[in-house]
Amino acid sequence: MLTHPNIDPVIFQIGPLQIRWYGLMYIISFLLSLFLCRYQLKEKGKLELYPILENLLFYSFLGLIVGARLGFCFFYYPDYFLKNPLEIPAIWKGGMSFHGGLIGAVVVGYIYLRFKGQSFLFWADLIAVTAPLGLFFGRIGNFINGEIYGKPSNLPWAIVFPEGGPEPRHPVQLYEALFTGLLLFIFLWSLRNRPWKEGIKLALFLVIYGILRFLFEFLREPGQSFPLLFDFLTMGQILSLGMILTGICLFLYLYRK
Repeated sequence: MLTHPNIDPVIFQIGPLQIRWYGLMYIISFLLSLFLCRYQLKEKGKLELYPILENLLFYSFLGLIVGARLGFCFFYYPDYFLKNPLEIPAIWKGGMSFHGGLIGAVVVGYIYLRFKGQSFLFWADLIAVTAPLGLFFGRIGNFINGEIYGKPSNLPWAIVFPEGGPEPRHPVQLYEALFTGLLLFIFLWSLRNRPWKEGIKLALFLVIYGILRFLFEFLREPGQSFPLLFDFLTMGQILSLGMILTGICLFLYLYRK
């Protein structure tokens, strides 16, 4: 049995301004994605598209933040936030949804690329192979905050979390950081130059991440403010099934096209 290090989520504070580990993880993810996408453009001999990349990632990042917060509020705790709407913008209190963030980033990115006359699937493939690194750092941020912990466990690496009671629990954040983050990134990055149809790498990311997330949800401590679907599926699993279905439909569409 291990004990959570109980790291202060605030790195430092200047007056009312707080710099938090979780926010830092988002910034690191953004910069890494920018660097790796630029590297891919260079490999493809398309560095002239770099200004579009910068703008695309910037706008998509804003869409991700807004979507992640709204997804957390209304996918997981709709009762509370409908009664307390002024709490919705309080990102500094924690609470972001990956699925909501993905939807927000895709919608904003799609609108921007349509405006610029660019192929959405080309850019989606470029970013999709870097996306797992964002998941890696995001889950590390969750671990630092001591949130999204797992169900009780007697495994030797189980951890007692500050807000999880006296029982040791699965460090699901670290499981996901490893499998849906680091290992998935290594796998997708190794495929980045495959001469596949545009959109295949995006579909692959959606399906693989959706499956992994669905499975890891069984180890999470459910925290929704409403009953589980059929007393079995969590909201995270429902949204992950949506990702898997979307990825499969994209595969079928591209191979029939």
